[in-house]
Amino acid sequence: QLQLVESGGGLVQPGGSLRLSCVVSASGMSLDYFAIGWFRQAPGKGREGVSCISANGGTTKYADSAKGRFTISRDNAKNTVYLQMNNVTPEDTAVYYCAADNRGYQGLFSLCVLSGPEYNYWGQGTQVSVSS
Repeated sequence: QLQLVESGGGLVQPGGSLRLSCVVSASGMSLDYFAIGWFRQAPGKGREGVSCISANGGTTKYADSAKGRFTISRDNAKNTVYLQMNNVTPEDTAVYYCAADNRGYQGLFSLCVLSGPEYNYWGQGTQVSVSS
């Protein structure tokens, strides 16, 4: 069983920065086998894939809205994945979720996708609000 807990959300002014954390607790499994994705859902909108990182950390992907502003990273020793968000805008206001995809157990250590249905485990989310 895998549990994911997000933190780091809050209220930030436009142009500011936030770092979201996703702590993963794995019972009988290893984070080394999981790709991790960050998703968000704004009020009245569908879920959007923001960024993902492969199980081996060698592949990262970003939505066009996040490119050049957000950076995803992982520290498997700390069982934590981060999303550094810089130069945020009001359009970044949403609940942010991290999710885990167990494709490493299929030998796919270098792959990650921004498609939500591919992910097996989800956190409860953290609210990010960007406003002056």
